[in-house]
Amino acid sequence: MKKLNIGYFADGPWSHKAFQKLIKDPEIVISFICVRFDTEDEILKKYSKIYNISYLKHENINSEQFISKIKDYNCDLFVSMSFNQIFKNKVINLPKYKTINCHAGKLPYYRGRNVLNWVLINDEKEFGITVHYVDEGIDTGDIILQKVYDILDEDNYKTLLDKAHEGCAEILYEVILKFKKGPVKSFRQTEFHPTGFYCSQRKDGDEIICWNQSSRKIFNFVRAICNPGPIARSFIKGKEIKINKVELIKNAPSYECIVGAVLIKKNDSFLVKTKDSFIKIIEYDYDGIVRVGDRLETK
Repeated sequence: MKKLNIGYFADGPWSHKAFQKLIKDPEIVISFICVRFDTEDEILKKYSKIYNISYLKHENINSEQFISKIKDYNCDLFVSMSFNQIFKNKVINLPKYKTINCHAGKLPYYRGRNVLNWVLINDEKEFGITVHYVDEGIDTGDIILQKVYDILDEDNYKTLLDKAHEGCAEILYEVILKFKKGPVKSFRQTEFHPTGFYCSQRKDGDEIICWNQSSRKIFNFVRAICNPGPIARSFIKGKEIKINKVELIKNAPSYECIVGAVLIKKNDSFLVKTKDSFIKIIEYDYDGIVRVGDRLETK
């Protein structure tokens, strides 16, 4: 059987785990790795040297110069995993089986950026991972395979990130295996919903807590951007406090009071008034004091 020849557009842990699966398959050849232009991925660079794979980096993958270069690899399939340039039709359609992408979102919903943060902020009970054909839109190509994963109250950005790193590698490899037998069927995203929706990239300053929200919404916000994210922030007496974890208080009554007020300190944690009830701050960094889990440290 002829080996499946792929070009790999990739970055970060998502792509590392998928690469480890692909490189072990004797029926798959990775002809080149193209990395993001604006970052350094030393692990992919190391893989390219170990396995004698061409290592490419270009400011514009849609330029005639770059297209002329990758034509020579005669790839059957281009694979995108956490790559950050928009593919245009000339590149998309260059390989025999075109170009596919793995997206940690339940398309046609959660297209765009920072999806794992947004699903938690929106109090979703599941998130999806989708492999789809690439078109000139943003995450709008036809769906090949999609899987969903439960989100529990115990989950946060870190646990979802770990699940997504593993899940993306598994589902991407599963789809690539299908191309060994030829073209792979897909479904239009409009078969799931006529419009779907997009998520914007989160910016500096988006980590500031708005206390004039329900305890549930603040709980979701804090866990959505916890470490290794930017971590939620607020201020006490003009000094910034980083809040990495909060706890919902079961059966906390709803009542009127000043939102954002520190109500009581207890055992190195404290309660803060929200719009409806109050919430417990249990992991934080403030004024030289850091509380992580049950540990209290000073800087």
